Amino acid sequence: MTRLNSRILLTATLLGLTAQTQIALATSGYFENAYGARSKALAGADVAFSQDAISAALNPAGLVFVGNRLDVEGEFFSPLREYSVDHAGVPTGQGQLPLTAGSHESRKNYYLIPTIGWSHKLSEDQSVGLALYGNGGMNTDYAHVQNGNGSTGVFYAGRTGVDMAQGFLEATYARSFANGRYALGISPIFAIQYFEGQGLSSFSGLSSDASKLSNNGRDYSFGVGFKVGTQAELVKNVRLGISYKSRTYMSQLSDYAGLFAGQGSFDIPSSLDTGLSWAINERITTAFDVQQIFYSEVNSVGNPLVLSPSTALGSGNGSGFGWKDVTVYKFGGQWQQNDSWIWRAGFSYGNQPIPSSQVLFNILAPAVQQWHLTGGFSHKLTTLDELTFAFMYSPENTVSGSNPLLPSQNIGLTMTQYSLSLGWSHKF
Repeated sequence: MTRLNSRILLTATLLGLTAQTQIALATSGYFENAYGARSKALAGADVAFSQDAISAALNPAGLVFVGNRLDVEGEFFSPLREYSVDHAGVPTGQGQLPLTAGSHESRKNYYLIPTIGWSHKLSEDQSVGLALYGNGGMNTDYAHVQNGNGSTGVFYAGRTGVDMAQGFLEATYARSFANGRYALGISPIFAIQYFEGQGLSSFSGLSSDASKLSNNGRDYSFGVGFKVGTQAELVKNVRLGISYKSRTYMSQLSDYAGLFAGQGSFDIPSSLDTGLSWAINERITTAFDVQQIFYSEVNSVGNPLVLSPSTALGSGNGSGFGWKDVTVYKFGGQWQQNDSWIWRAGFSYGNQPIPSSQVLFNILAPAVQQWHLTGGFSHKLTTLDELTFAFMYSPENTVSGSNPLLPSQNIGLTMTQYSLSLGWSHKF
């Protein structure tokens, strides 16, 4: 790589690392539905259909097929979140907390998200690369909820919301076999996450450490994991892809040891992606993926909220957000019109992770999306440079359930999402 190319890569990586602290996503729970604009336009159906260096964020094996390149992208993301309460409740006993009736929207609805990928061929059958990307979704800010007794905040404890994001840096090695019919890849994963929570002190009686429950500023944790993947040509023009991402073990968020189960433990769950791609002819390729995300293996995410001293917030098996595992089905198609234009479209559907019995705490993280509709294109600027565009629309979805602090009330969680992505790619 030339000195200029090295400087470009270093600058892009540093900018990405800085900007990761502004990530806020919420698609399949708090996992992105896709990484990179080409993948986003296909609704994420590319575990067997790698096209750029960012594809290693899904399947490291595919990196061996994308050549020497740099991909730098930005996504403009807008999640519109709100919760609603059907009527003003009247407490009839101790420990009851009626929520303020009406619809209440979260602020901070616009985010700019960077993604970067780089790949380099060591030989015809070996490649290495780097990918920088993020997850998030625990992001809400209910700043103006006014209660009837003159207090503020969703839970009568002032401005309420959470801010959480996760950034990943992957280093990938991939190798192909049998003239490209098969490929294997592996990526060690280095992760950083931060969390900040406000307005939760009303739950202090249900916390193992009330001083580490709420309003402690932003806390950071770090961790490692790995990803392995394979691609194989089953028959001519039909490829199978499989990728497994391990659980990422994170250091504790010690400033919130009274909130997250395990004294501030918040690991990142494992996931499994399986898919097929079919090159129908030289211009048209279709893809179908199934993704599974195992939220239930992380106690702070998967444990249900149980209002009992035996499951105190922050304790070893303490209450959490009650998320279920998620399975997502993804379909995508690509048409290469000519040497300069490629068009893409796709859609995905998955079960959302929040049961109706867990709506109270998930006012903080209303990740209830099920459908994602996508499209986009790539346009070649020169023989070495290309622009890629993608859009995503996730229609409104609502999950409703009773307020466990006052069962006569009904809480609804609602979200709609929009996304626009633009990427620049340079081949070396």
